[in-house]
Amino acid sequence: MDARLLDILVCPVCKGPLEHDKKAQELICRADRLAYPIRDGIPIMWADEARTLQDAVE
Repeated sequence: MDARLLDILVCPVCKGPLEHDKKAQELICRADRLAYPIRDGIPIMWADEARTLQDAVE
């Protein structure tokens, strides 16, 4: 994920910052506890595509 793109992208729910999880290929919003998938290098920023983070994952 390009660092410049990550600086621009925000969570579509709360407009907060996102973290890139390279291993899981996801963008993480800690505030909303959501993980947005990255498919073929493209972030999928729809709230209904996000998975809820579990305590054990963090």
